[in-house]
Amino acid sequence: MPPQTRYARSGDVNIAYQVVGDGPRDLVLVPGWVSNVEVFWEHPAAASFLNRLASFCRLILFDKRGTGLSDRVDIPGIETRMDDVRAVMDAARSDRAVLFGYSEGGPMCAVFAATYPARAAGLIMHGSYARRVRAADYPWGVPASDWEAFIETTSRDWGGPVGLEARAPSLINDEAFRQWWARFTRMSAGPAGSAAILRMNAQIDVRHVLPSIRVPTLILHPAGDRTVPVELGRYLAGHIPGARYAEIPGIDHVPFGDTADRTLAETEAFVAGLSREAEPDRVLATVMFADIVGSTERAAELGDRRWRELLQGFHATVRGELARFRGREIDTAGDGVLAAFDGPARAVRCACAVGLAIKPLGLRVRAGIHTGECEVMGDKLAGIAVHIGARVAAAASEDEVLVSSTVRDLVAGSGLQFSDRGRQSLKGIPGDWQLYAVDQKGA
Repeated sequence: MPPQTRYARSGDVNIAYQVVGDGPRDLVLVPGWVSNVEVFWEHPAAASFLNRLASFCRLILFDKRGTGLSDRVDIPGIETRMDDVRAVMDAARSDRAVLFGYSEGGPMCAVFAATYPARAAGLIMHGSYARRVRAADYPWGVPASDWEAFIETTSRDWGGPVGLEARAPSLINDEAFRQWWARFTRMSAGPAGSAAILRMNAQIDVRHVLPSIRVPTLILHPAGDRTVPVELGRYLAGHIPGARYAEIPGIDHVPFGDTADRTLAETEAFVAGLSREAEPDRVLATVMFADIVGSTERAAELGDRRWRELLQGFHATVRGELARFRGREIDTAGDGVLAAFDGPARAVRCACAVGLAIKPLGLRVRAGIHTGECEVMGDKLAGIAVHIGARVAAAASEDEVLVSSTVRDLVAGSGLQFSDRGRQSLKGIPGDWQLYAVDQKGA
């Protein structure tokens, strides 16, 4: 019998989860494409994999929102999925856990580990990637046309053992596994839902985040993986500081296939070797700068007293929007505000909301947003990422919200739209930077 399924509340959405085992370390298993926490237990190979994980850790399973037994809502981006993981951990009373993300679950785990290092004891990525689709500087990804063709084929054949020839080729002739796989995928999502997930996956690009990961990391990749080429696993290991890489003989993409024994052995050794880390002094954060346009002229026009009153109204308005979007005020410098967020989509929406909210005051702002590794100094943040955010804001025009390419890449699936502003030089920052303007009508 599968363990009891419970529900964690994440905003207005219910996330199905299970807890198995009572080992000394918590491990959150983050699924790939689709999942169903109850059907998972119906095949011996999958159930054996889960039971063996639970033999050396306290295993926390869940279905992503929009899939399995969780609420069937629109497929979200990475930021919302991180909220869901934190909600599950809170419901399971897990303060800190190892994150094990396989396939599509890996990129979210990478961003989570960089953003919330105090809650991530370690990071494991199996058969995963930083970016799925090919780019000029990333030749190992799948061509966009091939990915779209796969989505069309999957939607047409949904209900049968779709994608099995690439995800578990060693089991392709096992009729019981074929039937289970068809039921597993069918009970995890519908044709439209699975296609939406695949299209969102095509937008994922967390390459800029990898150097910011400071928690112990293990990269596992099947040498003959036919779904995610082994070069994508090698890329992860080469760009995450201190990551350990294990290339496992085998051809199955799913972790409970022909690589299960080696995957479990590597995972157990990694978890057993973790030590309690000191409080992190660096985190991945999104910084937002917003400053008043033409402040010097307005101050001269109004005089000191009236200008001071207007500034107070400006700061009060900004603080109200920060509270609404879970931002944190870091500093105020006269006519500007520096704030930090744990998710770039919230920062973008907050900047747009600030621009609208201060118009009744007769003010206009420009804003810049960047996501990068920041040094934690008490309640403050410092580092090159903060300087980049300031320079991005300085490049913005009146009523404009500019973001770096890192921000644009990380909000995939959020519904936000951008216009390309080209590559620009930022004062005091080496190189040219690709910037994008937010389409504020859709923010």
